[in-house]
Order: sequence, then structure tokens, then C-alpha cells
Amino acid sequence: MQKYGCTYTKDIYLTTSTKRNRMPSLAVRVLLNHTEGKRDRPRETSATSLHRIPMAISMTSYPKIFHSHFECRSDPEFSSSPRPEKAGTGRFAACASSIHVGATSHGLSSLIYRFPPNFVRQLNTKARRNCSNIGVAQVVAASWSNNTAAARVPSPAAANAVDAAAAAATATAESVPVTPLEELQAGTDLPVVDNFESSQDVQLKDLDLKEASFLSFDGSLAIHAGERLGRGIVTDAITTPIVNTSAYFFKKTSELIDFKEKRRASFEYGRYGNPTTLVAEEKISALEGAESTLIMASGMCASTVMLMALVPAGGHMVTTTDCYRKTRIFIETILPKMGITATVIDPADMKGLESALEKHKVSLFFTESPTNPFLRCVDIKLVSDLCHRKGALVCIDGTFATPLNQKALALGADLILHSATKFIGGHNDVLAGCISGPLNLISEIRNLHHILGGALNSNAAYLIIRGMKTLHLRVQQQNSTAQRMAELLEAHPKVNRVYYPGLSSHPEHQVAKQQMTGFGGVVSFEVDGDLMKTIKFVDSLKIPYIAPSFGGCESIVDQPAIMSYWDLSQSERAKYGILDNLVRFSFGVEDFEDLKVDILQALETI
Repeated sequence: MQKYGCTYTKDIYLTTSTKRNRMPSLAVRVLLNHTEGKRDRPRETSATSLHRIPMAISMTSYPKIFHSHFECRSDPEFSSSPRPEKAGTGRFAACASSIHVGATSHGLSSLIYRFPPNFVRQLNTKARRNCSNIGVAQVVAASWSNNTAAARVPSPAAANAVDAAAAAATATAESVPVTPLEELQAGTDLPVVDNFESSQDVQLKDLDLKEASFLSFDGSLAIHAGERLGRGIVTDAITTPIVNTSAYFFKKTSELIDFKEKRRASFEYGRYGNPTTLVAEEKISALEGAESTLIMASGMCASTVMLMALVPAGGHMVTTTDCYRKTRIFIETILPKMGITATVIDPADMKGLESALEKHKVSLFFTESPTNPFLRCVDIKLVSDLCHRKGALVCIDGTFATPLNQKALALGADLILHSATKFIGGHNDVLAGCISGPLNLISEIRNLHHILGGALNSNAAYLIIRGMKTLHLRVQQQNSTAQRMAELLEAHPKVNRVYYPGLSSHPEHQVAKQQMTGFGGVVSFEVDGDLMKTIKFVDSLKIPYIAPSFGGCESIVDQPAIMSYWDLSQSERAKYGILDNLVRFSFGVEDFEDLKVDILQALETI
């Protein structure tokens, strides 16, 4: 029987077709037998014999054959930046380490045949289109074996053209005996190509963190981490697919029980995870050098869930005076309802931190660095040393820094948090928050997150992934523009003061130089005037939008006194250092000269 250029028998074949004739260039053969133990022979479609390639195939025609978590994967994977090997890392590592998946217990689920790394890419477009359209098989491109060293050396077959690769596969296929169906169902050990070890489920293996030794720089990691070789989604698309689903099904109840008893890794419910979201998490982990990352619906969601998860009822924490106002409100008004108290110190007050650590059983020190809106910088290494001596955790909100300008975990912090809405997303079109760190701490936060909700949907996760691919380009431009503009503003007679870590006048300039490679794209400054003059300056700007965010491609400006503190009186605002003439300017990726001309003309209006 022929259909769509494919010959069907008890063995299944894929062939390419042309307008003139049907010429087989790829054959995929499923090892099936009649219940009588006899093997059908394929009908030839031309004088050229079909190449037979045994492969793992997902299809619905033979539901009794393909058991359990049977998966095809597109490529070998990586999902993190180069760093020392850590045992048990990755979101599914806990259950993966205790699972042994063998042919005797899972039928065909462990019979996965490996092909040269570029095998799929060598197939002509027509053949791949036919494979996709027919929907009979998914071609698996992977290394010939699980040997790490071997995987780094291209197979000779991988460098050949299609025919040579197919011929090599044919020779391998002929050497593999066919096991009768009755024996497969009875649990007979299965033949494996090139000593393929079936000691780990393919799904688990592909979701584990792997090293990416050929990517050494953040720019490359921002583009490829979690995707180039490591997605847990079967696709040959360059971009990560958006998986729009609220739940995931199990083929049999036995699979569900295996999942519940941690013998099988799987997604279960949309609030607990999503393949698209997982790619975003692994990309951020790679940039931060973290074991694990949890991404949520917003930066505030990440902050509040983290605080409730790590500070016990009746506990004590330390934070700083300069911070995002909504974070301060949560610490001052919501946490006390749980009996949690806080000591608030100046970002540079290490004596105050030491005093709090002596007086209280401090669970957590949490601050931004740089802070909002004055861009104060905390000595992360020193703070981490002081807190760890007393058993306190350190979490840094690095939103203003980005993972490119500052590596808080490498400096000693336990956790790093970001409002991914800002620089990470970078296009002013998505809300998200993330927190990265060791697996044990992230798991603790994740458990509470699963209860409270605040899950990021897959469409938003895709926008985060998309945004991160230009993160290094955007941040380089924003760093440069902000530094040059801060210097220009500091020298301008109509500007009273500039707050920017890259200036020598900044109180923590030396700290910033030690722990940052760039000083960010936000500059705060006070113009020479009152509330109304400052309003006139802001309204005279032509390029930036007046809006309550930062870090995007478009420049944004705001007056904190109005945007964030307008509900307070002038004297109450002054307690937080928020004066009426304070301006926060987030530089986008526009040309520096255009921004310079715009700011100078606006200053002339006052």
C-alpha cells in the first residue's frame, strides 16, 4: 500500500517522491513481527532498494508496542554555562538519579537508536517534509553512543552526504536481529545499537543540565543555553515552540503511579511547569551559573514567594533603606502578620548589619544591588561572608545590574532575583520574575509557588526567551549610553546631582568597580528646580516615554515623586530621599547622539 510517497507493510518505510517518480532516499523500519513470528518483506517502489533504518518511532497504529515514557529527541543537549560538574543538578535530577529504565521493565521504551549528529540535517528538504507530513516517524539526530568524548568528535558518517549516511545506517540495521513480538511483550532483553546504555529515561536525560564547553561567553549563552542542544521538546525548529496547555496526560495509570512515586519525570499540571517555561529557566540558570531557576508571573511574585518560603513565622530578616517601594510595603505591612520582623539598614552600613546579626536570629538578608532609584551598591562578598557566619541566607535583587553586569552567586550570594520584565525581557511587552540558586533552596521556593500560583504562561515565557537572545547587545548599548550621559549630566549647570555607579562621585563606586563589569542602563539625577520645573523638563523630552518601568529597547523617564510616591506628602517622601526634582531615566537602545540632543534641549527649557 502506498500513500503520500510512503510504502506501508508490517514494516514501515518513508520515501521521498518527485513529480517523475518515487525514489526512496530514506526508509524507517519499525521492528514489528506477526504474532506467528514471521517477518513481512516490503514491496519495492523502484529498482533502488530501500535503506532500512531501525529507529524509535512514536505512532498510534501499534499502541501495544510503545510503552511508558517513550520519547524521541532532536539533538544532544546542553542547558547551562560552563562550570564545575555538580552531581544531581537540574530540575528532574532527584528522581533521575534513582531511576533505572531497562528493556525488561518497559518493553520498547528504552530501545532508542542513535544516529550521527548531523544526520537529520543531511536529509534533503523533500524527505524531511514527507517525514513531517506523514507523521509516521520523528527522525532522531544524536550521537552514535552515550560516550561523552565520542559525542564531541564528529562521526565520519555525519560528514558524508545523505546516501553515505544512509548506507552506513543500513549496514548497522542489517546486523540487528529482529525480536518476535511475543518476546518483546514478555520482557526479553532488546538488541541495542553501538552499546547504547538504557540506564536512564530519554526524557530525564534530555532535561538534565549538561555542560556547554563550546560556549564561553554570556552573549552566546544568552542565545543558545537551554535550546541549541537541550530542549525537551521534539522539533527541528530554531525557535522554541510555545506549548499552550493547562495539563499533561499519562498514557496509562502505571505511568502516573511511576510519576507520583518519583520513578518517572514528567510535567503534570500547567501551574507546576511547562516545556517552554523550562527553556527560559535553564537559559537564566546558564547566565547566572545557577543549579536551578524558578520563573514566575512577575518580579514581585518572585520576591514575595521567596520571602514567605525562606523566612519562618516569627523570624527576622534584614533589608536596606533604598529599595522598590512595593517590596518595602510587603516587608513592613504583610510579613508582620506572620510574626516576621525586619531590621532596615543603609546599603553601606555593615556595622548595622553585624549588630542585627548579633541581636536577632536572622534568616535572610535581602536587598537590591544596585538599588531603586538611587542605584546604591551593596558589597555582596562582604555581606555574604558576614551573614553566612551567622547562618543567614543572602538574596540579591539584581534587576538593575542584569546577569551580564554582575554575578551575585559567584560573589557569594545564595540567591539572585530579577524582575525579568525589565532588562531580561527587554522589549516592554512581558511581565515575569525569576529567582536562581542552589537546587535545594529553589525547590523550597518552588513548593510554595506551586501552592500560591503566579505561574508564568508559555506565551510570556517565549517572549522572555526571545528577549534574552539580544540581551548582551542591548545591555552593551545601554551601559555605554548611560555612562556617557551620566558624565554629561554631572557636568551640566542645570543638574544638581547624578546617581550612577559608574561615576567616581557615587558613594559605592569602588564597590561597583569590583563586582560589576558594566554599570547598567539607568541614571537618576536631580535637576535644578522644583516640582513644576522638573515636570516641564520631563514633558519637553521627545524620545523617552513617561512610564513606570525600565530596561527595554525604548527609553523611559519618570519622576519618582509622582510615579511612585504621589500618595505621600512632600515631607513623607523626603524621609525616603525622594525629592520633587528627582528624575529616573532608563536609556534604551536609541542612538546616543539623538538622546543627547533631546536631553540637552529639554534642560534648556528650564
